Amino acid sequence: MTLPTFADVRDAAARIAPHALVTPVLRSDRIDALVGARFVFKCENLQRGGAFKFRGATNAVWSLGDDEAANGVVTHSSGNHGNALAMAARTRGIPAHVVVPDGAVKAKVDAIVAAGAIVHRCAPTTAAREAMAADVQARTGARLVHPYADPLVMAGQGTLVPELLRQAPGIDTLLFPVGRGGLASGCAIAAHGIDPGLHLVAAEPEGADDTARSLDAGERVGSFTPHTVCDGLRTLLGEPNFHVLRDHGVDVRRVSDEEAIDAMRLLWTELRI
Repeated sequence: MTLPTFADVRDAAARIAPHALVTPVLRSDRIDALVGARFVFKCENLQRGGAFKFRGATNAVWSLGDDEAANGVVTHSSGNHGNALAMAARTRGIPAHVVVPDGAVKAKVDAIVAAGAIVHRCAPTTAAREAMAADVQARTGARLVHPYADPLVMAGQGTLVPELLRQAPGIDTLLFPVGRGGLASGCAIAAHGIDPGLHLVAAEPEGADDTARSLDAGERVGSFTPHTVCDGLRTLLGEPNFHVLRDHGVDVRRVSDEEAIDAMRLLWTELRI
């Protein structure tokens, strides 16, 4: 697979500009005092669809030629990516097929349906998801938009970095969560394309620390059973995403569930978000 470049991130930023929101940045004097540094928070929870994933999905949808786009797009997702792809497809007036595993969170599935997707159910395994997506792709000619390994998705997610650095000049360290790695790899490519000296830190639950273990070992670790309250991060790092994080020297910090809950409480108390 060809990994995205910083030029791809810049192209993505121009491509999604008519559709994606410029999300706000918040800060708190009390949080700065608690941690002994100036912190700013990029509120991608206020992006369309409630997550950064609309950026990557929109970049993928609007990168297609007209003939290819007419067949629609397909993905497998238990939540935010499926919703984002359906919303992005609607901006172009094309079909979106989303393969959803049994047992997915109902509120997230409801959002996918409300966004206009054609939902296909499958067993709750990676193999079943990929097989169903391949079947839909073969039957419809839809273009597969992979949730985290698609270079267009990674480049789209990375567009939040130049936006953030314009909003808050002087940042020397960039922190982001890591699950499958679509956001983390896009952010790493974008950040070092702007400033190679930026320190990059990925936060990962202790109970789902395959990224930390992979980077420590110098190779992507195999499957394991994650256990964490952070349900969106109960995932394994993607293969191309591993290579990006390794090549960009991303520093991974393990976070306990207790620390994650405390942080959520602090952000609600101080930022009301």
